[in-house]
Amino acid sequence: MGDPRIGRLADILVNYSVKVKPGEKVLIQNTNPEPEFVKALISTVHDAGGLAFVTLRDKSVERELYLRGPEEQFALQAEFELARMEKMDAYIGFTSLRNAFAWKDVPSEKMDLYNKHIWKKVHIERRITDTKWVVLRYPSPAMAQNAGMSEASFEDFFFNVCTMDYAKMSKAMDPLVDLLMRTDKVHIIGPGTDLEFSVKGLQPIKCDGTMNIPDGEVYTAPVRDSVNGILSYNTPSEKDGFKFENVRFEFKNGKIVDANANDTIRINRILDIDEGARYLGEFSFGLNPYIHQPLLDTLFDEKIAGSVHITPGNSYDDCFNGNRSSLHWDLVLMQNEASGGGEIWLDEVLIRKNGRFVVPELDCLNEDKLLS
Repeated sequence: MGDPRIGRLADILVNYSVKVKPGEKVLIQNTNPEPEFVKALISTVHDAGGLAFVTLRDKSVERELYLRGPEEQFALQAEFELARMEKMDAYIGFTSLRNAFAWKDVPSEKMDLYNKHIWKKVHIERRITDTKWVVLRYPSPAMAQNAGMSEASFEDFFFNVCTMDYAKMSKAMDPLVDLLMRTDKVHIIGPGTDLEFSVKGLQPIKCDGTMNIPDGEVYTAPVRDSVNGILSYNTPSEKDGFKFENVRFEFKNGKIVDANANDTIRINRILDIDEGARYLGEFSFGLNPYIHQPLLDTLFDEKIAGSVHITPGNSYDDCFNGNRSSLHWDLVLMQNEASGGGEIWLDEVLIRKNGRFVVPELDCLNEDKLLS
């Protein structure tokens, strides 16, 4: 017999996340194929009356495509994929991690072409703005290894995280949304971090299982030119096949004027891809009570309880601060005591200390309350 948790996850994605209606066209895109889960998704889409379409991809095959591909190839691939995406009402995309560094030796100029053409045109300009969508990871031995867990234990963790009660979490997020709507100034303090910006007039958004699985964040965006100070991230991040660590940005009037990391040349090359890459597009609270440590996977790491992620690059249309970029890089700052602690102040009121909300109206978002 198959694992019943697979069917439960497929049901959440199809009927809760993208809410497939009869006649709607759904693209299921799986990188590093997991046939049993793809089949479960197809069946659930058909049960909902939808039309299912499937694309299977492989990181090692794509590496070969991109290693020496000319710009014409990237542009044509984007054209083909965009034409298909324009026909879709919903998109479910997931990856089964084999090797986080599968593209590490793809030249940076080729990754720039991928981001400029395929990622920007298909996934930012079309999928994010015009299609119902949800993205996720699927458990694999590589993910278990990154987490320092056995495969069986990681699967239990994965399904606990991904099939949690998102409706309960959504309700608990409402007071934070209300508070952010009334907020002007944000001040973030921590080891190596003293950062200030405004979020005035920018609509906060709940991420409660409708766009990412796992989910658990409330995001807004800084006023584009309001960001000043120093920001030191303490969570590693895989980007284009490279593991970035000790990332530190200095901001002046919104712009990253100095950037350092374990490869300073490489990170500045990424930030120079276009003008918007050196400005922020998102500021978000991580709220998932099951996630406590980084897995070197953005979809999990940006939801770490007691964290924030502060994102150079493109701003989402539903909370648009005017910044456009082919980059959208969710870099995470954990603020629990084990990670060095930290404080978040909204309009000179301390609302979170060492990863725990300290004002009564937000206590419902603390881990013990979400799990009770």
